[in-house]
Amino acid sequence: MEAVDLIKSRRSVRKFKDEKVSKEVLIKIMEATRFAPSWGNFQVARYTLVNDDNTIKKIAEDGVNDFVYNVGTLKNAKGVAVLSFVKGKSGKLGEEEYATNKESVWEVFDAGIACQTFCLAAHAYGVGTCIMGVIDDKEIAKIVNLDEEETVAAIIVYGYPESEVAPTNRKSVEEITRFV
Repeated sequence: MEAVDLIKSRRSVRKFKDEKVSKEVLIKIMEATRFAPSWGNFQVARYTLVNDDNTIKKIAEDGVNDFVYNVGTLKNAKGVAVLSFVKGKSGKLGEEEYATNKESVWEVFDAGIACQTFCLAAHAYGVGTCIMGVIDDKEIAKIVNLDEEETVAAIIVYGYPESEVAPTNRKSVEEITRFV
């Protein structure tokens, strides 16, 4: 699939077939995902791929602040990628000094790039995804036993889409673009 077609056709998928994504397909997705750009090439993004039904249920029960839409989507999900990042690297020129007044915000920026890269790579292999931000990052970190040097940025549910998801309306180029 061409890159522009991939970008235009990727959708947030919330209903999945009753089929797990194989480890072989997940490795292919991760092989592409690892090329996401990052500040200073620090490559701070980390992925904990959860395929265990009990762990997914625990994330649904304790990790999404009882947000009903996320709970429902997680109950149907066949896998969850816990996207985290290594703290204290992005945005710095050296060990201590941040390069901009955005300071550690670059960690989240790098995680966002990595998140989109994962979703596009998954889509290229026929795997649907939905990014969830209404989460309890500390509780999810406990559930998946995350390293202390990492922070959960988001979770991404994944699986084979139950059906095709219709496109949503998009703003026009004129609405989102300024030329100076």
